[in-house]
Amino acid sequence: MTKVDIISGFLGAGKTTFIKELISKLYKDGKLVLIENEFGEIGIDSRFMQDAGIEVTEMNSGCICCTLVGDFARSLKQVVDEYHPERIVIEPSGVGKLSDVVKAVSDMQEEAQIEIGSLITVVDGTKAKMYMKNFGEFFNNQIEHADTIVLSRTQKMQEGKLKECVDLLREKNAKAEIITTPWDMLSGEMIEAALNHGRNLQAELMEMIEHEHEEHGHEHHEHHHEHEEHAHEHDEHHRHHEHEEHGHEHHEHHHDHEEHAHEHDEDDHHAHDEHHEHSNHDHHEHEHHHHDHGDSCDCGHDHHDHHHADEIFSSWGIETIHKFDRHELEDTLKLMSVTEDFGVILRAKGMVESSDGKWLEFNMVPEETEIKECAPDYIGRLCVIGTELKEEELKKVFDK
Repeated sequence: MTKVDIISGFLGAGKTTFIKELISKLYKDGKLVLIENEFGEIGIDSRFMQDAGIEVTEMNSGCICCTLVGDFARSLKQVVDEYHPERIVIEPSGVGKLSDVVKAVSDMQEEAQIEIGSLITVVDGTKAKMYMKNFGEFFNNQIEHADTIVLSRTQKMQEGKLKECVDLLREKNAKAEIITTPWDMLSGEMIEAALNHGRNLQAELMEMIEHEHEEHGHEHHEHHHEHEEHAHEHDEHHRHHEHEEHGHEHHEHHHDHEEHAHEHDEDDHHAHDEHHEHSNHDHHEHEHHHHDHGDSCDCGHDHHDHHHADEIFSSWGIETIHKFDRHELEDTLKLMSVTEDFGVILRAKGMVESSDGKWLEFNMVPEETEIKECAPDYIGRLCVIGTELKEEELKKVFDK
């Protein structure tokens, strides 16, 4: 039976780095496969894992959610059949919901001969409060459904700020194990002890996830049924007017369809949360009303937020042969991290060749950038993730 660990975490939290810690300190002797689910089309992180001798399977077509569960389930079974690993580590997209990934893995346990090991969420302690406020629906989901929460960058935090962060996490998940010790001080035994304690919470988490998906499925069925009724009314309307002038008929049908779509959106809006004012495909509206998405009941869990990542977030990425000036790249990333000149950028990462012939790996999260030398790759690659991305502005500085 193959053990499956799921390691989630919001954009830039340090998931890949923690996975390296986990492998080097705890899983170094077993046969392991990593499944990465990048949000966007350009996979960046897998190269570093492959360099360490880890087998990596990439899924770059979107988040592991209801739209990709079939593909994900097939990939999971294929990995087991082909590699027969002792352990699989799944690294979901930073904007994915942990509950969706857990449900997808749980549904495949018998067929793929797997069992869930640990449900880990990596949290950047310095940004937890900000992300909880601005992206509560996605950020909180990862907190609520973890049996172990691993804080990153705690060495940069004062004791009072660290306590405030832990208290915020405890409001969303009172029982998970929380690791606050800086990672360079963690031993394999310490990590293993935390994970073992955390697994005691799993039965409760699985029951909660099953209940949530049953509720979401019922709401989805009702909305789908309502949409079918509108479609039936539209067909009746079409048959009634089939001999009218085509141009007039097209106008009437288009207007009728818009009315039904509006009614459907209104119903969906009220069913989710009376305070959520948004349109399904307008990133601007999502961003400005997203502060309401963290609303929760007394138990500390969200019950009204059923959006998918691709409704809120977008990604832009390219492969490039351009040689970048390091100072120019630094200036661009700093602008991206503190302004909205390129949209609301939550993560930028890549590997590109510099003008002096060296190769640079860069990472950017809000208010923080890092550039360091790395081994050459066969082509330069970069990816930007955020909301309201200004692609034309991004192209001007990156797509040269």
